[in-house]
Amino acid sequence: MTSAPAVSVIVPAWGVAHLVGETLASLQGQAFDDWEAIVVDDGDPTVAPVVALMAEADPRIRFVAIAHGGLPWARNHAIAAARAPLIALLDGDDLHMPTYLDKMVTAISTDPAPGVVTCDAIFAGDTLRAGRRFSDYLPQGGAYTLDAVIARRANVFIASIVRRDVMDAVGGFDEELPAAEDLDLWIRITEAGWSITHLPEPLVLYRRRPGSLSASTLKLRLAAASVYDKAAARLAGRPEAATAATMASTMRDEAGWVEGEDMVIAGHIRAGIAMLRQSHAERRSGRWRVMMPLFSALPPLARPLLAWRRRRELAER
Repeated sequence: MTSAPAVSVIVPAWGVAHLVGETLASLQGQAFDDWEAIVVDDGDPTVAPVVALMAEADPRIRFVAIAHGGLPWARNHAIAAARAPLIALLDGDDLHMPTYLDKMVTAISTDPAPGVVTCDAIFAGDTLRAGRRFSDYLPQGGAYTLDAVIARRANVFIASIVRRDVMDAVGGFDEELPAAEDLDLWIRITEAGWSITHLPEPLVLYRRRPGSLSASTLKLRLAAASVYDKAAARLAGRPEAATAATMASTMRDEAGWVEGEDMVIAGHIRAGIAMLRQSHAERRSGRWRVMMPLFSALPPLARPLLAWRRRRELAER
């Protein structure tokens, strides 16, 4: 085996066999070429043939086949096989810009303080967000304090670079989480005393694909609530514990919004409105402060209005 590369790029590829070739090609087009890519299939048999062809031509690409266990499980298996002191995270349907590795590796290699370096990204694919930045929707930059990371005032994009020793020290991704495992990782890394550096340049194309908005949003919000519950327990006695508890409550309310909307759209109008009211939907915006009394007074209006809103959200996702 040749000497270890400077960076190991972790590429989970479940369900994206038709896209992972483009993802790997974006690595092959990097200005910085001292890398290895570890592609993990997470039990998807359609991935291996695509990766095998590319790995045959480029020995920097490696393939790990495992039983399906979810995204955290898949990432941890790939990280365990990594040989580099730096871990770069790249989902199997996203693309690195040509200067991603050059700029990100330089940023984390020239400063011993950060455990993580993150960047901005540009939306691409079948979404009204195409061409917009990740930071247009979730704030980035400023001080990545523990409180700021918990409260989502400073967001870390998933395609970040993490020191291998930091990843090992915090135990990698939590395999019990069905979603929000990246948020959990950033919290635990910051909680352990490592800093996060942000490069404001968009260095990733963040591809969005059609899917079930309500199912994925509900799953994410409930998982995030669990992340915050665990953080609040670990941080007991510290001021950040209150922020985590508040965020857990907010995530449960937001999950209730999704459930309530689903119920109304499915025809269970009064029960759905009750769920929205129980989850404080009027706090969402000025528009919702108007809509909730309207729905209570005229329930039949709720279903067409929320169905229209859901269609718009799916298009904007």
